[in-house]
Amino acid sequence: MTLSRRSLLAGGAAGTITLTAGCLGFVLGNESLKFHSDRVAPTDQAITETGYAEQSVTEDVIERSGGVAGVERDFEASFWRSVYTKSVEYMGQEREGAAFAAVSIPGMEVAGRSLNPLDEMSNKELLERFMDQVQTDQGAIRNVTHEESFELEVLGDARTVDTFIGESELEGETIEIEINVTTFSHEGDMLVLLGLLPKMLTEESANVEVLVESAEHPVSG
Repeated sequence: MTLSRRSLLAGGAAGTITLTAGCLGFVLGNESLKFHSDRVAPTDQAITETGYAEQSVTEDVIERSGGVAGVERDFEASFWRSVYTKSVEYMGQEREGAAFAAVSIPGMEVAGRSLNPLDEMSNKELLERFMDQVQTDQGAIRNVTHEESFELEVLGDARTVDTFIGESELEGETIEIEINVTTFSHEGDMLVLLGLLPKMLTEESANVEVLVESAEHPVSG
């Protein structure tokens, strides 16, 4: 993969410190450090097979500051977010009832230290942090609890997928929402794959698994 991440590397028998030009400028305070991630997404075949449709593909940039070698420095990171939705028949109506998101975030490691605020978070902690940003057509999801964990083969390795159950509102009635999420590192990026659907649509759980297992990173083409 092509990654413009510049890092501070220690190596050699004598522990020689090697600095790339970009990282040296960052540590000395001459410039900000820039990190880029590669896009992750389910395959076109899996999207077609499961009946989902691409809703949006965006590359966003966030700017932060962090301490490196005792010095506060600025950095920016670009991350990819690909979102897919599916219309399903639910409570007698056709609704955009299921969603799948694939997100890639650069590792952002300098001098052996991660500047990624999401690094080392569990799936539950990650979900709790962003739950206020996860919306359904019926509003926010609340009262989220962990239900089970299982493994899927994704990008050549077994990955832990956690299933959570939350509550939302539909036409004045409380409904259960199932959220499946897996987070792991691959080729220098942190990947987040998340599926969201009404719990009663049990067949959609299998479709989410198909999308997760098909994930490509970096996306070719």
